[in-house]
Amino acid sequence: MRAAVTGAAGYVGGELIRLLIQHPHIELVQVSSRSQAGLPVSEVHPDLLGWTDLTFTDSYVVDVDVLFIAMGHGKSEEYLEKAVVPSSCRVVDMSRDFRLIDDAGDFVYGLCELNRDQIKTALRIANPGCFATCIQLGLLPMASAKKLNSEIHVTAITGSTGAGQKSVNTTHFSWRNNNVSIYKPFTHQHLGEIRQSIVQLQPSYGEAINFIPMRGDFTRGIFASIYFKSEMGQDEAIAMYEDYYRSSPFVHISPNPLSVKEVVNTNNAKLNITTHQGKIRIESIIDNLLKGAAGQAIQNLNLMMGWEEKSGLQLKGSAF
Repeated sequence: MRAAVTGAAGYVGGELIRLLIQHPHIELVQVSSRSQAGLPVSEVHPDLLGWTDLTFTDSYVVDVDVLFIAMGHGKSEEYLEKAVVPSSCRVVDMSRDFRLIDDAGDFVYGLCELNRDQIKTALRIANPGCFATCIQLGLLPMASAKKLNSEIHVTAITGSTGAGQKSVNTTHFSWRNNNVSIYKPFTHQHLGEIRQSIVQLQPSYGEAINFIPMRGDFTRGIFASIYFKSEMGQDEAIAMYEDYYRSSPFVHISPNPLSVKEVVNTNNAKLNITTHQGKIRIESIIDNLLKGAAGQAIQNLNLMMGWEEKSGLQLKGSAF
């Protein structure tokens, strides 16, 4: 398949390029960036020197079989209105423009572990947010079993790449290094898609989802700690999670406490489930740029095309 990436100069765009040029079924033929048009890809993404000779373009013409849109939030709808995209072209959008049902149109929400069957027949995919992916993977089995019956409490910390490549005060090295801070407590934009997915599986759920997002002093990865009231025993909960994710090649239930480095540079998600005095606590970890973005986009394409779900995503974590 011929593929294109627009908005390819950022962190997610760079990871998409890296994955696509190694994918066994893909020929990457076009990478677009308004700000970097005319420059070689390897000048903007020096880690790709020797991997590709492509040059950035600012063309709206997309003569390909699949288009990945990695532009900023709010820009994808405008791009699709202006771009010449064949009706048969598959589209995977990385922004939040089409994630919620009211905005989705013909886009399918691309959380593979939730909507695998719908993704297989879709032409357009709204790739989930990184925090949303990490947190939802920790909750889907409980919602599927209709076992969420109390408020949910989440504290999750993300690396600096989650804020994008454009430098702002809270991403400067001198500010971020040796520093941790909270932002958007209880109001983070990913809460809408998290609740939407829970209600899809457990329509009666109406309790609060209390989410405290944090900025970490590392570059990539998300660590989420989730807890809620439940009388379910630990062994029963673990068995339920293992059963739910039995056919999900990237989600793994670990018997041990987790650390972010286990999943950095992979499309894996790992979960650890424990109980304590009438509560279940779940640790969930992903790489925000891969399972939380570019890797999940490739996983979605694999499902859309009927390819092996792990194609192009056999990556080892940087655990040391």
